[in-house]
Amino acid sequence: MVPKTVLAPLAALEEAKLEWDNTAPQATEYGDVYFSIHDGRAETVHVFLDSNRLSERFAGWQSSRPFVIGETGFGTGLNILCAAQRFLATAPPKARLHIISVEKHPMRADDLRRALSAWPDLALLAETLTAQWPASILGVHRLQLDARITLDLHFGDAVERLSRLEGGVDAWFLDGFSPSKNPEMWSPELFAAMAGVSRPSATFATFTAAGFVRRGLRAAGFVWRKVDGHGMKREMICGELDEVTATARAELMGLQSDDVQDEVPNKACAIRGALHPLRTEQPWTQPPQPAPITTQTRIAVLGAGIAGTSCAEALARRGFTVTLIDAEAPGARASGNSQGALYVKLAAETNPASRFQLAALQYSRRWLEQLDPQQRLWSASGVLQLATSPRELKRQQRFLEQHSLPDALVKGVSAAEASQLAGSDIAHAGLFYPVAGWVRPAALCQHLAATDGIRFHQARIHAIRQQDDAQGTHWQLEDSEGHHIVVDQLIVAMGERTNLLAPLAHLPLQPIRGQVSEITVSAEHTAELPSLDCVVCAGGYISPCQQHVDGSMTLSFGATFAPRDEDEAVRKVDHDANVAELRSALPAFVSDWEHARGTPLEADDWRGRVAWRAASPDKSPLAGPAPDADAWRTDYAALAFDAKRRVPQLSGAHLPGLWLSTAHGSRGFTTAPLCAELIAAQMCGEPLPLERELVEHLHPGRRLIRDIIQRR
Repeated sequence: MVPKTVLAPLAALEEAKLEWDNTAPQATEYGDVYFSIHDGRAETVHVFLDSNRLSERFAGWQSSRPFVIGETGFGTGLNILCAAQRFLATAPPKARLHIISVEKHPMRADDLRRALSAWPDLALLAETLTAQWPASILGVHRLQLDARITLDLHFGDAVERLSRLEGGVDAWFLDGFSPSKNPEMWSPELFAAMAGVSRPSATFATFTAAGFVRRGLRAAGFVWRKVDGHGMKREMICGELDEVTATARAELMGLQSDDVQDEVPNKACAIRGALHPLRTEQPWTQPPQPAPITTQTRIAVLGAGIAGTSCAEALARRGFTVTLIDAEAPGARASGNSQGALYVKLAAETNPASRFQLAALQYSRRWLEQLDPQQRLWSASGVLQLATSPRELKRQQRFLEQHSLPDALVKGVSAAEASQLAGSDIAHAGLFYPVAGWVRPAALCQHLAATDGIRFHQARIHAIRQQDDAQGTHWQLEDSEGHHIVVDQLIVAMGERTNLLAPLAHLPLQPIRGQVSEITVSAEHTAELPSLDCVVCAGGYISPCQQHVDGSMTLSFGATFAPRDEDEAVRKVDHDANVAELRSALPAFVSDWEHARGTPLEADDWRGRVAWRAASPDKSPLAGPAPDADAWRTDYAALAFDAKRRVPQLSGAHLPGLWLSTAHGSRGFTTAPLCAELIAAQMCGEPLPLERELVEHLHPGRRLIRDIIQRR
């Protein structure tokens, strides 16, 4: 069997316990200050910025990938905001900065505001940071500090977090509470984890010169030197990877390394395992090394639903030009409903799917807030998931027993509390997700397609073919009229039609027909109509009524779930099914609506819309590089005879420059934006917005391996 990933329950982290001296916080658990109110800013500049030569390196940064800073203790964020400010002041206009910072005990947003208020010139960056500040739960939280500056907060233990990191760091801020007060962090395992995710030219700097820190860094492959410390500290250390370790990292990352003595490559191979946590259990998920991507790279996205438009937006935000291709207008198919729920359904027992969905919900919420702060395209209404059956009630109770998430993410509510949240009498308990809500799907897709750098091309692509020449591998797209488009990088996001393209025929996609029901009531008849205050989900879902500029109002609900149903017609039987589900879940709301309208709900003039969702067998999206199915069946054939056999291949063969974002099912507006960010990061050689296990969980080749093992 394919090994199962073991994950801890979803739980809140213990937040920082603080004592204050005006705006200077001290951690009570460690008995140490985060910074000195008198010279904390100067110490940050001397120790971390200047000792890593950041002004010089930022000014000379010409790469299309971002410069990457790694930090071992986020604290108040002072180091990071100073680095961001220095970058904006010194880097070329097209340069980008990516920051990775680990924190085991995050502060509350209000505490961050108080601590950072000591530096008014950082106020804009500080407010951008605190406005996006995530709930204190284990995982990766991607924030955008500026159009050119990305911050990944890795909440959890530093060693554990860095061991799951995908990406390469250029400069390290080795920070944290004093080694004498927090010795567990300053461990050989931490230094080894740092070396394992460093780029060959990585540097580091730290305020301490403690002997065991110097020895630990040297053992991990860093060379250090003592330099003048700041203020009362006589010495500190800074340095970089040694030649052997740098050569090994270059080899593992597929980079060209400088010429070295003959014995160095052999030593590099010998320490390879210590530098990189290779996927010895699932080597097929080792990602391909990204091809160099520049502003001249020809990039296309097939499919203009939420999966495709969010991929195009993620790349355009990075400064690339993207051709978005669809036979219909953006948001015309499954993403074309007038309303769509932004929600998740978390499993009672922890699994990778739940971890991913929770990360995706939080990311989508931050993404939408920055994309549309006025909420013209979405609503932060929250989502109420009702327990309308004994089985669902038991499942929800088990979920609450297993996990201890912050109420800001999800909380159990009684029937009375559910009624208050929804604004209508409800007879069932449930789970409430405050960060969820609803979106205007078609409008959102159209908005994304209009992003600077995206060119929409209307064409029906029916074939894609790989082309190889002296310049590399390209993809030729052929439309229904015989016209050809050639691109270097191609993302296929065509929903249930993705596997109609020959290289992707192996994908296990199931089309699921869904019909929604809706009615628009003119302005003169809306005064007495009820409307919900949040999205309510049970067997189906219903959103708060949409208010239109002319005063009219639209009520939408649904949707049916019909696998293997190819009927394109809107059917009365499906309207009846949607009405029956709504009547079962929300009888009081239905009664109020019928009283206001003066007719039974079934007699109203309902309109409908039919579309097909694409689902995978395990209900998680397929997002990432496209596997070479024929090569995998050959390379991993031995797994059919012994599923636990160690296969020799380091990584699976992938179709160069071909990427997938599909199988988002009914939760595409939650999952597609984070999958888009993942694919853009993989394509550009950036740190990834998810930990390694979740990247593996989304890999488009995961079913291929299962089929090989089961000899299908």
